[in-house]
Formats: sequence, C-alpha cells, structure tokens
Amino acid sequence: MYTTNLEVQQTGLFYMYAILAGNSILIYDHIMTLPEEVAFIWHHPKALSAILFLLNRYVALLSNICGLVTDFVPVSDESCSKYSLYRELVIFIQATIVCIIMAIRTYALYGCSKRLLTWMVIIMTALVVLVCAGTFGQFSGDVEIVQEVGCNETVSKVVAARIGLAWVALCIFDLFVFILTVYRTYKINSLLWLSLITRKNIIDIIFRDGAMFFGVMTLFNIPNILTFYIGKAGLRGSLATFTSCMSVTLISRLMLNLHQAINTGIFSIPAQDDGPSLPILTTRVDVESTVSSHYW
Repeated sequence: MYTTNLEVQQTGLFYMYAILAGNSILIYDHIMTLPEEVAFIWHHPKALSAILFLLNRYVALLSNICGLVTDFVPVSDESCSKYSLYRELVIFIQATIVCIIMAIRTYALYGCSKRLLTWMVIIMTALVVLVCAGTFGQFSGDVEIVQEVGCNETVSKVVAARIGLAWVALCIFDLFVFILTVYRTYKINSLLWLSLITRKNIIDIIFRDGAMFFGVMTLFNIPNILTFYIGKAGLRGSLATFTSCMSVTLISRLMLNLHQAINTGIFSIPAQDDGPSLPILTTRVDVESTVSSHYW
C-alpha cells in the first residue's frame, strides 16, 4: 500500500494531528462553556434536553480522552484492531446522539407533528441501517495494521467506500433537517410580523444556529468523505474523529444557546393565545425538546 517508509510516517503524523486537533477543540470548548453548562443545565431539573446535552457532551469527552491514551501508547496488533472497533463505535454513538437531538429539535419546531415524527423515524432508521452496514461491515482481510505512528489501521478501497457511504448518509440527514428548519422558520416569521420581539429572537436563534451547524459541518464533512474515496491508503478516514468532535462541539453550543435564551425553566407548559386561529409561537418553551412550541 505504501511506497516508502517516509510516506508511512507522513500519513501517520497527519492522522495523529487530525485527532489531536479535533480533541483539542472539543476539550477547549468544554472548558470555555463550563460556566454556562453549570448555570443553565446543572442548576435546573434534569429534563430530556438536559439529559441529551450531558450525554452528547460527556460521552464524547470521556471516550475521546480514552482514545487519545490508546493513540499514543504502543499496543499489539490484536489490541489495535479492538481499539479501531472501539473508535468506530464511539463515532457511531456520538453521531446517533447528535441526530436524535436534531430530530427532537425539528419535531418541536413543527409543533410536535406526529406525521413529521413518523417520517423522521423512518428516515433515521434507514440511515442507521446504512451507517451500521458501512461502519461495522468490515472484513478482517481488508484491514492492514500500521503502527509506525500510534495505532492506525488502513482499509481497502472497497471498505473505505462503504464507510464513506455512512458519512454521506449523515450529510443527507443534516441537509434534510436544515431544509425543514429553513422552511419552518420562514413560514413562522412571515406569520409573526405582529408578534413580540422576544418571540422572534427565539426563532432567530434556531435559524442562526441551525444554519451555522449545517454550514460548518458541510465544510468538514466534504473533506472527510473525500478521504475515503480519493485519499491515499493511510489517509482514508483520517478526518473522521475530527469531524465527529466538531459535530459534538457545535450541537452542544446550539443547545446551550437555546437554554440561555429561555428564562422560564426547563419544565415549561406550552400556552396558546386566545386570538385568531393562526400559528402562534408562544414565549413559553418546551426545553425538553430544546426549542419553542407551535400550535395551529
């Protein structure tokens, strides 16, 4: 697979630097936002949104710290193979938690529409099957251990293409949620031109954070996917951990921004105005879904 030992070292170093960069951003952002976490999460009752936030934040933090230790400690080929499976499982769990948070956020944005929930469950189930088949459907004969720098595995083009398909599925889901968010926020803003500014602020936060999440993740997902299809053997999947860390960091920021914008507490009851039968965005927000409630 490699032409020279120098190429092995260069690709191995790039792989390690990408992991270090992703984990550095994750840990740095965790430290920087810890006061907000204490104020808006720990000092309130632990509702669904708080539980998901903590799962997203601490599963990623603890698992990536464990991964860092393994990356820089010499291990046997057998242990390296087990670690690679662990790393893929961690990325899968992190992506699943992020997708669940985005799905709940969109579900609440659409006034807890059962029809939308049904379609989202169907789409998520199909994507999960695709991701599982791509991520865990590897054959041991297609994997080569490279331990020149850390514990790194290279995969064949066939396996790399299959794993890359899993990341493509995540991009499709991000696009699906972003389109739903843009459509809903545009429709609500067009009907709330007489509403209070505090109501519009919540919608602005949802749209701004949603657009930022989609834009930044697209920026990182495209190079990550390209490494699986056109990258050299040692570079295939080298940006996966970095992309996963960025996804966790951004969704944590998104949830903190919504918690910070709501002063009615985590347990809040949707209220309905007595006016005309129009879509009303109330200032009382169901933060269990991390977004405001809407009624038709």
